[in-house]
Amino acid sequence: MSLVPLSELARAAYCPRQLYYARQDDERAPPPEVSSIRTLAFEYPQLLAASDEELRSSPVASSPTTYRANLTRLRDRDVWDDITDPLARDTLVTGKDCRGIAHKLVGDPPIPVLVSPGEPPERGVWEPQRVRAVGLAKALAWEREEAVERAIVEYPAYGIVRTVRLTVHNTAAYRRALTIARTLDFVPPRLGNSAKCESCEYRTMCGVKTRSLKSLLGF
Repeated sequence: MSLVPLSELARAAYCPRQLYYARQDDERAPPPEVSSIRTLAFEYPQLLAASDEELRSSPVASSPTTYRANLTRLRDRDVWDDITDPLARDTLVTGKDCRGIAHKLVGDPPIPVLVSPGEPPERGVWEPQRVRAVGLAKALAWEREEAVERAIVEYPAYGIVRTVRLTVHNTAAYRRALTIARTLDFVPPRLGNSAKCESCEYRTMCGVKTRSLKSLLGF
């Protein structure tokens, strides 16, 4: 059975219909700003010391005061040394069921990091990113033949870092998305008046009516 790209798992968790359209449009690339935002994840010490003017001229999404406060709290956490000095970056990991890019490998033993250009929820991690993070952890565990019990999701435009553990709930969400991605061979029904549709790049093709959404999918 072919390996499922982790980007497809995230879309399956977000909206199966979006995944269907994305598969028909395989030339679509992430927006240019994604790369510049992800670069922030490798510059936290410099950003913490940056002036207000420097932060305003960067892709930082928070005010300089809020961003600096978020980084200060992050610096006091155990993950700071690991995420600011990763073992590797942009590493392809291949598992039994899926494959994708870990933007960082950190810690000892290593765990994967997903860097999202989007906005974090008030708590935790959006489901598409949780599914993708679990997939990264499972792929790394398969590749290294050792247990990986957690992954990290970074939101560098906000200076927020969250941990995703391989709980029963998170693993179940991953398996649901994997099943969808493997069996999807028709146009799924629309979500129907979902806030998710507002930020979807396929909303015109889909024809769904949209309403506002505060956050993006995070590719």
